[in-house]
Amino acid sequence: MKKIYYILLVILAVISGCTKTEPTRTSGIDTIDNITYQSTTYYVYGFSFSQAKLTPTYPDPGPDITLYVNTDNQPYSLMLLSNNFKPSFYKVGDFADEDAAKSAFDNLKTVSVPQWEDLADQIAVNQVWIYRTGTDCYSKIRIISTVNETRQGVAYGECSFQWVYQPDGTSTFPGK
Repeated sequence: MKKIYYILLVILAVISGCTKTEPTRTSGIDTIDNITYQSTTYYVYGFSFSQAKLTPTYPDPGPDITLYVNTDNQPYSLMLLSNNFKPSFYKVGDFADEDAAKSAFDNLKTVSVPQWEDLADQIAVNQVWIYRTGTDCYSKIRIISTVNETRQGVAYGECSFQWVYQPDGTSTFPGK
């Protein structure tokens, strides 16, 4: 009986010790919006490229980017904001259709930016952007879809985007 107990204990220890850690993804398609939540403080969810997930704005570190609906003018415009207190966006271009945007995104292999902008202003479908994190790592972003409307009397925005993150800080994106 003792022998069976020890064998089961060893098997249980081996099974519990065999957890596989998946590496953090460095590309994907994700969606962010401007919905405000409240616990002890107000917050929204943005996106963290280094963590490859939606992240709330209230803890440190917060997300790399958040979505903002600018209601100053009609029609409202959508913006991506950074959380690193330095100019971090560069628009590669506006493209006529999805195929042209995908091609430009896929062919973008090197970061070469003459002038960084404080925010990604007036984002729209089929745009390609480069984002620089606070630690000088880079992401390329292709805007797939946007929603910009009023819901229950509140300006609502949503943005789906394809992204590739370069975590080592080099200015070259890996090829497919």
